[in-house]
Amino acid sequence: MGAWGPMSTDQGPADFTIRRATPDDHAAVGAITLRAYVDDGHLPPGVDYADELADATARDRDAELWVAVDPSGAVLGSVTFAAPGTPYSEIADTDEGEFRMLAVARAARGRGVGEALVRHCLDRARELGLAGMSMSTQPSMASAHRVYERLGFTRAPERDWQPVPGVDLIAYRLRF
Repeated sequence: MGAWGPMSTDQGPADFTIRRATPDDHAAVGAITLRAYVDDGHLPPGVDYADELADATARDRDAELWVAVDPSGAVLGSVTFAAPGTPYSEIADTDEGEFRMLAVARAARGRGVGEALVRHCLDRARELGLAGMSMSTQPSMASAHRVYERLGFTRAPERDWQPVPGVDLIAYRLRF
């Protein structure tokens, strides 16, 4: 059924659906996102950015917050899609979408959830008539980089940046 309905995985039949987040999802999204960044060593505990990662309500208000949920409705992962000119768009050109804060619960990894969320963002950008997608990532997120490259993203070193001193982000983009 594509990004709007059940997603199939290499392991067999569909076991999750991607949909817009609801306020009932916000606590789970915030916890999953924070855990993914801290537990995987991409962010030290207690830094200011942790509050932004945990604040799914703001992301849902100022961007598009999408979730992957299992048949029971439990959140498996999420991604924030930012259209051009919106508060969560940081490095995108005016004709590009941007995704941020992609996170998958540890127990849901290896099921294609992260890739499906990225594909959904690509579909969303195309639906809006945009010419591409961009995003920032940390150099340490090598497994995510492999997903992005497999989907056609290429490095955009001219967009690499530091949101705060000592935090280096590398950029990727994909043109349609």
